[in-house]
Amino acid sequence: FLSLTAEFCCGFFVILILGNFWFLGVLYLLWLYHDWDTPCTGGRRFQCIRNWTVWKYFREYFPIKLIKTSELSPKHNYLLGFHPHGVLVAGAFGNFCTGPNFKTLFPGITPYLHITPIWFRCPFFREYIMSAGMVSAAKESVSYVLNNDRGGHASIIVIGGAEESLNAHPGSLTLNILKRKGFIKMALKHGAHLVPVFSFGENELFKQVANPRGSRLRNIQERMQKIMGFALPLFHARGVFQYTFGLIPYRQPIHTIVGSPIPVKQNLNPTREEIDQLHELYLQKLNKLFEDHKRNYGIPEHRSLIFE
Repeated sequence: FLSLTAEFCCGFFVILILGNFWFLGVLYLLWLYHDWDTPCTGGRRFQCIRNWTVWKYFREYFPIKLIKTSELSPKHNYLLGFHPHGVLVAGAFGNFCTGPNFKTLFPGITPYLHITPIWFRCPFFREYIMSAGMVSAAKESVSYVLNNDRGGHASIIVIGGAEESLNAHPGSLTLNILKRKGFIKMALKHGAHLVPVFSFGENELFKQVANPRGSRLRNIQERMQKIMGFALPLFHARGVFQYTFGLIPYRQPIHTIVGSPIPVKQNLNPTREEIDQLHELYLQKLNKLFEDHKRNYGIPEHRSLIFE
């Protein structure tokens, strides 16, 4: 979905440059040069766009629901780890970039959804995604959000990243997290409280072509992901008037559960042991969050999360 929209925006920009309105394209390039760092300095959100009626229908289509398990005090900053990535990351977008749900449940907290920096290089598209509250996932961007002395900021990071989207098969409970510790270090450096978030139903929206690890397709996908910065899962779902084939996601409920915060004391120079210790605690809290709620959302008792 993001790639299709980005391609349209880039195509429009090329037409603008090569057409009779080339001067508008040149003016936009000057603006882009001036505004290049904005995705790393808090972005530029517009509440009117976040409240578009179309997003209400988007959330109701699945439907998407945000569920609170604990209070988040606006006196602190938070780093929310979102799991799993899925193909669409619908739960993250629907809950943290659209509508009033987050503000209603967590008053005084401003959410920032961090996404792959490459999306902010697309002309016009970057303006659209920033208006919804998305910012770059670069380290300096996360630091900017969390470096707020007054508190009340929440960085939402999809921990598994693009690589995890290749595991987004219906029923999959595999998370790419064992080697991902940069978010732990960032939380320690800024004293941001860690909050695990699990989105039930995220992997049920599409069917993906079989790509087990070690397969030829998976190897190609992983190579392409390293080159381009984003993954290319081969997926399909339903069409507009039929349920056999298409790119419209299936209507499967998405319940995004926000767990309890893990208090983190600021440590500007954490050791590897301190990072590993907090990472292990985070895994325990994430697993407990899943186990406490899985039976409410159709996960069999014998199924558990798999950390890779």
